[in-house]
Amino acid sequence: MGEKDVDLTAKVSTEPDVTRLGRSGPKPAHERTADEDVDIVDWDRVAETSEFDDLVRMRARFLIPATIFFLTYYFTLLVLVGFFPDLMSRTVPGLEPVNFAYLFAVSQFAMVAFVTWAYLRAAKKFDVLAGKIARDALATEGEQKS
Repeated sequence: MGEKDVDLTAKVSTEPDVTRLGRSGPKPAHERTADEDVDIVDWDRVAETSEFDDLVRMRARFLIPATIFFLTYYFTLLVLVGFFPDLMSRTVPGLEPVNFAYLFAVSQFAMVAFVTWAYLRAAKKFDVLAGKIARDALATEGEQKS
């Protein structure tokens, strides 16, 4: 027997760890192989629906202005400090040790809190529509498979 005829595969009495492990029901998601983990929804078809387009438009109508507002507010401090240092170094009346630059910088925390609050309100609407789209997609796929 030459070297080509030798099988070096280990001989074991158990099946590999991707087997069902004695369960009678379906495999949990973390035990599925790539072939078994087939998506049950045709997401390309879902992306072509008018409801999905509405969701994308709704999100863009919020995210684009919110991003522009956030970036403008953030960079305004840098521009003001860079081009108007005398103005930004003036103390705030009634808060003598605090200057306008420091007050503006601290106000950015409030701005972030506001943007976060606004996003959480808007996201509730996004989630309702996304849930409807997902339920419709699952129901449609279930009808097509039967």
